[in-house]
Amino acid sequence: MSTVDDVVTRGRSLSTEQILLIAVGIGVVLLVGDLVLGVLDGSYSISRIGRYVMEGILYGLIMGLAGIGLSMTYSILNFANFAHGDTITAGAFIGWGGTYLIAGWGAASIGHLALVGPQRGLGGPQLGISVTSTPIAIFGGLLLAGVGTALFVVLIDRLAYKPMRGAGGIPLLITSIGVAFALRYIIMFVYSSQSRGTTASVPSADLLLVDGYVSLDAHDGTLIGAAVVLMLGVHLMLQRTKLGKAMRAMSDNKDLALVTGIPTERVIRWTWMIGGGLAGSAGYLMVLWTGTIDWQFGWLLLLLIFAAVILGGIGSIYGAIVGGLVIGVSMHMSMIWLPGGDFTTITAFLMMILVLLIKPSGLFGGKTTA
Repeated sequence: MSTVDDVVTRGRSLSTEQILLIAVGIGVVLLVGDLVLGVLDGSYSISRIGRYVMEGILYGLIMGLAGIGLSMTYSILNFANFAHGDTITAGAFIGWGGTYLIAGWGAASIGHLALVGPQRGLGGPQLGISVTSTPIAIFGGLLLAGVGTALFVVLIDRLAYKPMRGAGGIPLLITSIGVAFALRYIIMFVYSSQSRGTTASVPSADLLLVDGYVSLDAHDGTLIGAAVVLMLGVHLMLQRTKLGKAMRAMSDNKDLALVTGIPTERVIRWTWMIGGGLAGSAGYLMVLWTGTIDWQFGWLLLLLIFAAVILGGIGSIYGAIVGGLVIGVSMHMSMIWLPGGDFTTITAFLMMILVLLIKPSGLFGGKTTA
């Protein structure tokens, strides 16, 4: 009887999975068919689709860059760091404080500039901050965002996480939630809750795409270039250096890595530094792209970054990159049918569920940093 029951149970389970896959497949076919017909009859312009794809790639690069740090932390330290979003915000403020100091030196008080100009009348647009007019300030700020956030997260690790290193994943996760709240309100207290503009307008190039143009400005190009260089750097570090090999070994089996003489505490410190540096850089580039900064934008990004990391296969840096691009492009492409706003956020999670239905462990499934 038990064998018969098992067969029935497996049959029901298989049918449910098949029904879900069939429903998803029909939905995808309908959307693709509508898109093709819309292009053919002129309802959807190719240039409009091109703009959505470009915006999705830019957004996806930011999430992929930030997702690498989150994935590395999970893979090596074995907990989901809920403070990652607020680390992104902290890194952005640190970097843009440096940019304001360089670009606006002498135009206002040091405190005003370091706090990213919370008062009205002398912000980034008034100082003419942009990658074309103040390139040293922009790249200096990006460097400061990466280095400053790397050192900042090491300090947080020493104060909050290191004393609980052996307590397991759940206590560390709860601690990270506490760190997230503390960070967020410290940022609001120091920098104020006011949202402000950070950059002046920059020249853009209009690329002809069949029936219209797709614009790409200097800040978009800076985002793409910086994100690709940083991602390539992480890839080379993991594949070509002793530190990268040690990180991969710890990701696979921490106890075995300890027995074989790998300095685990040093690897953990570098994991925090690399993940924090990438998070700070991602936050800085996000503000450069959007032209505005506020005290909780990283927190609002966090769930989307989690979705990207899970979709790509949590623990894989390549999965985080691809997951970020998939989420970014699908969110913006969905605006063909949806009004935007919160609806695009729903699209991100539907895309994650769709991928997990087909591949439960994510696109790059497997608990590894490479």
